[in-house]
Amino acid sequence: MSAAPGAQAEVPTGNTFDKYGSGNPLHRRLMAGFEVALDELLERAAPRSVLDVGCGEGVVTERWARVLAPRPVIGIDLPDPKLQAEWRARQRDNLEFCSGRAESLPFGDGEVDLVTAIETLEHVAEPERALAEMARVAGRHLLVSVPREPLWRGLNLVRGSYVRQLGNTPGHLNHWSRRGLERLLGAYGEVVELRSPLPWTIGLVRVPR
Repeated sequence: MSAAPGAQAEVPTGNTFDKYGSGNPLHRRLMAGFEVALDELLERAAPRSVLDVGCGEGVVTERWARVLAPRPVIGIDLPDPKLQAEWRARQRDNLEFCSGRAESLPFGDGEVDLVTAIETLEHVAEPERALAEMARVAGRHLLVSVPREPLWRGLNLVRGSYVRQLGNTPGHLNHWSRRGLERLLGAYGEVVELRSPLPWTIGLVRVPR
């Protein structure tokens, strides 16, 4: 969601691999496990409204809007013409997209029931600041997923990817183990459930109000 400090222009960061549209059977199996865990935690949160921080092209955001209709779902990411073109192609009555920064969300305290960051915080230069903003805006819950380290980098090396970077995916500025993510999220509320679909960690957090 956020570019590194000192960059000339803020643009969405990360690799360009389409993880949701991959035809690779192994990757599709891994993604199926990820999506099941994500959907089950979304159902447990039972949100009245959702803000998806670092929504990218809006694939997950649009799916949630379809599942949760007519409850409002908002996706936010850095301003980028390619993303905005994707957003225009995803139209639903309860779905809205806007541009903004994770570290300074344009919403009031407790304004949105559930605030999510799905595969976002590993790209953010100041993840603690982003989480503090998310917790400020959230009325009840946070839902966060990140690559599980060092497993993620190890799997990259096994398949021969990013070898010179020691398996680090381009754009990943931060790395958390399952325990590390639990500690991080615990600073912003009660971690009510933690899931580990290979090779991710997903946490649902109840924020104090």
